[in-house]
Amino acid sequence: MKTWKQSMRDGLLPGNLAGLLSTAVLLRGRSEIGKPLAPLNAPSHWVWGDRALRQDGHSLRYTALGLLIHQASALMWGVLYERFVARPRPTATLALRDAAVATAAAATVDFVLTPKRFTPGFERRLSKPSLVLVYAGFAIGVALGSQWVRRRNA
Repeated sequence: MKTWKQSMRDGLLPGNLAGLLSTAVLLRGRSEIGKPLAPLNAPSHWVWGDRALRQDGHSLRYTALGLLIHQASALMWGVLYERFVARPRPTATLALRDAAVATAAAATVDFVLTPKRFTPGFERRLSKPSLVLVYAGFAIGVALGSQWVRRRNA
C-alpha cells in the first residue's frame, strides 16, 4: 500500500481528471433545465445554504465556490483511490472496474451517508440519468488518471 505522501502526489492526476470530466457533464444543466451553470452552483450550498440551490447564473459567490468544492472533493477521492484501491500494474479494464467501484463508494457517501447539507447539491438540479453520467465521467477520469500515473511512475 502506498504511503499518504505517495497517494497525495499520485492522486492529483486522477482527482483532477475526475473533477474536470464530471464538471463537463454537469453542464447538462443546459439541456435539462436550460441553465448550464445551475448544477455547478449547487455545491456552494455547503456555505450559502439552500439559496445556492436556486442560483442559475454565473457568480464568484456561487459558481466559483461550487467549482472549488466539487474539484476539491474530486481531489480527495483521487487521493483515497490511490491510497486504498489503485493497483501497481492494472490493465485498462481493471483500472476502469476499480474506478467504477470507488466511484460507487463515493456516490454512496455523497447521497446516503452524508447529511443533506453536505451532499453535492447538483442532485437537486439534475435528473437521475444525468447523475449517472456525472459519476460515469468521474470514474473515467479516475481510471485514465490512474493509468497515466502508473506509466509516469514506471
